[in-house]
Amino acid sequence: MAELENKHDKEKNSNKNSLDMDKEVAKYTIKDSVFTNLFQDKKYLLQLYKALHPEDTDITQDKLTDVTIKNVLTDNIYNDLGFMVGNRLMILVEAQSTWTMNIIIRALMYLVQTYHDYFERTKQNLYKSKKVQMPKPELYVIYTGDRKNKPTEVSLSEEFFGGEDCCIDVKVKMIYDGKEGDIINQYVVFTKICSEQIAIYGRTKKAILEAIRICKDKNVLKEYLESKEKEVVDIMMVLYDEQEVMRSYVESEVYDEKIATARRLLKKGKMSIEDIAECSGLPIDIVENLNSELQLT
Repeated sequence: MAELENKHDKEKNSNKNSLDMDKEVAKYTIKDSVFTNLFQDKKYLLQLYKALHPEDTDITQDKLTDVTIKNVLTDNIYNDLGFMVGNRLMILVEAQSTWTMNIIIRALMYLVQTYHDYFERTKQNLYKSKKVQMPKPELYVIYTGDRKNKPTEVSLSEEFFGGEDCCIDVKVKMIYDGKEGDIINQYVVFTKICSEQIAIYGRTKKAILEAIRICKDKNVLKEYLESKEKEVVDIMMVLYDEQEVMRSYVESEVYDEKIATARRLLKKGKMSIEDIAECSGLPIDIVENLNSELQLT
């Protein structure tokens, strides 16, 4: 049993060291997603705005103000985008393959923080009698997963309070595919091609390079990918590293929980070794060794 415990401790320490090392690497490398990196360039940001407001034909790059909140409090890759156009405050959140209504809360929190920063930047005092000036918000989610029967708009009061009257409500417009050829459509196609190549080659550099090659051949984000190919590869690899580190960490934590469950059941002495193995998800030989260890204490 001591050998099994030593082996587990080594695996756990290896996972922890790997986690610490990758966190350290990620901390000093690119923390954008491709989504935020793409739209940091005002050329593409203008295309994004015009895709959302095609009627606004007079807007130029110099009228766009980036108000994206930099993710300085956590080490996670972020994929939220904020910018202002005149009196419009545009907030976009990217949701990838996982559909969740929690995205509404995320958009709301992002909006509140953006307003906080805006009032500070414009030196407006909320505690004085003069009414503050504030831009009108528009909240969007770009969802790159399978649309199926997803709604065109989601509401805080509808989803969390059963549609009852509430002192606060947030409405978020959902974007799925964009219009063929526009910047939103190209980005969504890029994510889907990446997913296809990951399915073939796994989360590897080869998958990323193949996805980039295919996109350039299909004229999908071609100019962006040609000018920033290395940066895109780095972004994607950091993302894959963080996901793999988290998977290893979770697996280690789950194993610890299984050991703890088996020990607890053995101490109660009301179940057979076989039943404990089934309940804990551990092999019978490990449960037997745990039982022998407990008999010696």
